[in-house]
Amino acid sequence: MALANGNSNGSSLDMDQITSELQKLGVSQIPTFSGVHLYPQHNAVDVYRAYIIEQIHQITGAEPAIINNAVAWTQDLKHGDLVLPVPALRLKGKKPDELAQEIAEKFECPLIEKPAADKTFVRFFFKPAPLASLALKYVLQQNTQYGFNPNLGLEDPAKPDSRRKKLIVEYSSPNIAKEFHTGHLRSTIIGGFMIKLYGAAGWDTTSMNYLGDWGKQYGMLSQGFEKYGSDEELKKDPIKHLNEVYVKINQDNAAEQKPLKPLTEKKEELEKLKTPPKPKKPAKGKEAEPTPEHKWTDEQEKELQDVTAEIEKVKEELVQKPSIDEKARQFFKRMVDGDKEALQYWQSFRDLSIDAYKKMYARLNIAFDDYSGESTVKVEDMDKAAELLEKRGISEDSKGAVIVDLAKHGAPKLGKTLVKKRDGTSLYLTRDIAANYERFEHYHFDKMIYVIASQQDVHVAQFFKILELMGPPYSEAVARCEHITFGMVKDPKGQTMSTRKGTVVSLADSLDSSRDFMHDVMRKNAEKYEQVQEPEATADTLAISAIMVQDYSGKMINNYSFDMERMTSFEGDTGPYLQYSHARVCSMERKAGVPRDQLLTADFSLITAKEGVELVRSLAQWPDVFLNTYKTREPVTVLTYLFKMTHLLSSCYDAKDAGNRNAKTMSVMYADSAEKKAALMALYDCARQVLANGMRLLGLTPVERM
Repeated sequence: MALANGNSNGSSLDMDQITSELQKLGVSQIPTFSGVHLYPQHNAVDVYRAYIIEQIHQITGAEPAIINNAVAWTQDLKHGDLVLPVPALRLKGKKPDELAQEIAEKFECPLIEKPAADKTFVRFFFKPAPLASLALKYVLQQNTQYGFNPNLGLEDPAKPDSRRKKLIVEYSSPNIAKEFHTGHLRSTIIGGFMIKLYGAAGWDTTSMNYLGDWGKQYGMLSQGFEKYGSDEELKKDPIKHLNEVYVKINQDNAAEQKPLKPLTEKKEELEKLKTPPKPKKPAKGKEAEPTPEHKWTDEQEKELQDVTAEIEKVKEELVQKPSIDEKARQFFKRMVDGDKEALQYWQSFRDLSIDAYKKMYARLNIAFDDYSGESTVKVEDMDKAAELLEKRGISEDSKGAVIVDLAKHGAPKLGKTLVKKRDGTSLYLTRDIAANYERFEHYHFDKMIYVIASQQDVHVAQFFKILELMGPPYSEAVARCEHITFGMVKDPKGQTMSTRKGTVVSLADSLDSSRDFMHDVMRKNAEKYEQVQEPEATADTLAISAIMVQDYSGKMINNYSFDMERMTSFEGDTGPYLQYSHARVCSMERKAGVPRDQLLTADFSLITAKEGVELVRSLAQWPDVFLNTYKTREPVTVLTYLFKMTHLLSSCYDAKDAGNRNAKTMSVMYADSAEKKAALMALYDCARQVLANGMRLLGLTPVERM
């Protein structure tokens, strides 16, 4: 069973190497069990799992598959390297705490300390010397592949030659001609993370950017450019300039539409009086409150009719003017009808936008395999979907428009949704349905992930439900689809950002500001600064790390405020701190000058200080952290681990010798022998490698000097 997916220098552990190493440590060949998927060629902790499963099976008679599911990794090493919650064995006849005690007393393995029975838990602590000898060899030989498991994405994980499953991730998806702002950042880096995560798990991935490149807003933009545009400014910074004219024309439009606002508010107020909301159901065991007497007078009815008539009159006046909004509608109609002049404007905006976005994506370590968009969806596929919706009684006519009332189809919470406007214009939903079908036909994907903000949760749920109702092949495709939602990025004051109102925080400006700050910090150490080959590029990498780490610092569903001051700090758990930790080990390696072959053959039993032992235990956990992240898909799982590990790494630098408190027992430069120096440098190199692997999984580029 050879290690799949290799590593950068071509060397890898195979089962013969692992078995040989284990024999030196006093244990026999790794036991295997039917129905249990362990990957000892990728994960040293799986070697320990195998022996634990064997022992517990012999002691309790529990099924190996049940034991494997029960044995868990621990987020805090003080609770053990692995832990068994005894009730999870589902055995009858003995109290869990008594069984825990029995397992602890009877368990024997040369690699593991005598287990501790803690009420209904059995905690397993790995012996330090064998763990260091085994786990550090995994890191040193697997390098950039350490921790990852390419078997997970196979159709049959037990067969290395089976088909790799196909994944599409649709993410980022900005509206063309709008500036890429910090609000776009979340979808972009979360989607990029999903691609990297599934790629490291062996899936065949396709990175897709579905652009918002069709709709009335491009009619709005054309008017904005006509009124406020400058060809010179467009050449300098096309996206920034188009964004500026878009904001200005929307402000003009808001001023034109202003007379409608009080009338619309009055109409809504009267309609609520006419049809008040139903009283809420009383809590269980409480009586319903009496329904207040409802009076609706003839005078109120006349007032409602007058307000409605006045609204229609104002709307008609705006159409006749024509208003900015009406001109935008007419321009989009020309686009739909194939008008060459209108499409030329639109194509120019689209091309300029994509070029600018590609530069931003490159800065963020993001590359797309497929640039599609609303404009690329085939009309015939939209028509085909619309016909099927009508034929199967899913859609219905509503005053000339076409709607789907999902309450009639078993989903009352999803309400009604518009499929086609009265003027025959298709909406996002129609295009989404057709686009999903086209992708399924083209890619035959096993899984498709839509990375879309929580603001669109209802839209996505309606979209998925309609696909399900449509039957094959639409229902087959949606059964393989998943929506990964995320919270909003707020401005520094915690307010929601809006392109129309001009309140967005430009991502390019934020990155530039952060880069300049990092550059200034670097300049303060003139000696180190001179050694950095590309200081501006390094400062930019630090800036991106700062911004991305702040984004990853909580669960995806949480909102967060974009706080430049906090994210660029070198204090606390920030992107710059991770980069500093990586660069510090690189600096140590340059100064120590220990050859690579000495690291590979180092005597790891010389790592005896408790700080070093704790770091080894943490590094051995990384493959399990990756596996857990593959299940949760939360970047914060990786980030939390990296910060814990780097804190352990930092504690090693100041570790004192028990016999001589003035001596730094974990210092490479002051090691008391060449053997100790090689062992310590190997440990630190392993920590740097694991840190680099985790950072790259998150989309960060580790720096070697800063």
